[in-house]
Amino acid sequence: MNRRTMIATMMTAGATLSIAGRGGAASGAFDVTRTDAEWKAMLTDLEFKVMRKEGTERAFSSALHDLKADGVYHCRGCDLALYSSQHKFDSGTGWPSFWQAIDDGAIGTKRDWKLVIPRTECHCARCGSHMGHIFDDGPKPTGKRHCINGVSLVFKPA
Repeated sequence: MNRRTMIATMMTAGATLSIAGRGGAASGAFDVTRTDAEWKAMLTDLEFKVMRKEGTERAFSSALHDLKADGVYHCRGCDLALYSSQHKFDSGTGWPSFWQAIDDGAIGTKRDWKLVIPRTECHCARCGSHMGHIFDDGPKPTGKRHCINGVSLVFKPA
């Protein structure tokens, strides 16, 4: 196999896995459900793309990234409390990052293969909205980095 064939094969496999992995927000039975039309009516185009179609906002574009105030970050889709400012840290990635959720039951997860390498996607446990991803390179005590799209969150000061 020559280099050109190998690269073409890898790109085809990546595209196939990426398309197969595309979808929307997490599937399943959630306490809060809405039609796409209802979600579109309450969200901006970017919020809908991120929260309902598993998109990603541009790094360093969220006003919540540098926010240092005490409070709680809620799901924009259903107002469920998801993250405490006490668990927030600067990961240097450009997205608001937390080392744990406010409660074990607040965040659901599923495997994400969109970038060929498997990742752990996280979503709101109440409405299924896509929040971001969880990585194993965070600080103690959990070692986790919840890398969250700011457009999926609403901050409520303490």
